[in-house]
Order: sequence, then structure tokens, then C-alpha cells
Amino acid sequence: MIQRSSDREAIEAEIDRIRSLGLDDLRALWRTTFRSSPPKGLTKDLVARFICWHIQEQAFGGLDPQIAKVLDGFARNGKPPDRRLKAGTVLVREYQGERHTVTAVPGGYVWRENTYASLSTIARAITGTAWNGPRFFGLRTRRSHSGVPAERLASDRDRPTRRNGSRSSAKAQP
Repeated sequence: MIQRSSDREAIEAEIDRIRSLGLDDLRALWRTTFRSSPPKGLTKDLVARFICWHIQEQAFGGLDPQIAKVLDGFARNGKPPDRRLKAGTVLVREYQGERHTVTAVPGGYVWRENTYASLSTIARAITGTAWNGPRFFGLRTRRSHSGVPAERLASDRDRPTRRNGSRSSAKAQP
């Protein structure tokens, strides 16, 4: 949407005016704008920011629905959302001596001239067992319970294990 510069200047002037208001005036403006009282814990700065955001949202539009969905998912899960690979991205994984090449396409992923909806389906076809596809292709790292990245744990695999499965600090005997 193209905004005339006079509209933009008027909005900037209103924002400047709002920033100059005291807390009592901001609370009164909040009640007029949102038809409710502002939350008690909000500082003067936050009350002003919310009102200014609302003015800009009304003038220029709100968040894009896709961005809002991503942010909502992030807020609910507490972790960054999974990102889709761009079409044309090629993933290569060697498994049991065989090289597997997967290409991301708009409808999913192509492996051995067939299109699959998910990387996990391809990982299962390759290994014969259930795998997290992004992890199998190296897009995610697995963390242990101690927070140590899986790559570090993988480097410890050549160390001998005790009978109970824990790692030994002793060197392997020839």
C-alpha cells in the first residue's frame, strides 16, 4: 500500500505528541483507544508504544498473516519455528557406504526420482527404521540430557564402554 507523505507526516506528528504525554494522559488515551484500562504493570514507555503501534497498524496494516503465525508458534513452543528448505536445495547423506541425494522441490523432496512429502519418510526408506528426517540429513543437532551437542558425544563413541553402558575413561587395549 502506498501512503501519501502527508499521511505519514501526520502519523509521525501524532506519535511525537503521544510520546510527550504524561502517564495519566496516556492511560486516558488507552481507555479511549482500546475501550479498556491499561494493564497496571505497564510503564509510561510501554503504554505509549502500544498506542503508537495501534495507530500505525490502523494506518499501514498489521502483521502479514504468515508472520503472525510464525510468531504465534514461536511464542507457544518457546523455540524457533522449523524453516522449510528453499526449492533447489540439495541434501547429501552417506549411509552404509551408499550416497543418497535429496533435492527440495515446492511439493516436498525428490529422492530416487520420486517425490516425498517429508524428509522423515525418505530417512525411513533409506534406513528401514523411524528417523527424524531433518536430524538424519544433518539439519538439526541432537542434544543429550546434559546439553552436550550430539557431535561431541559421537566423537566419544570410539571409547570403550563398561558393561552398564557408561563410557570408560580407560584407553582401549590392542
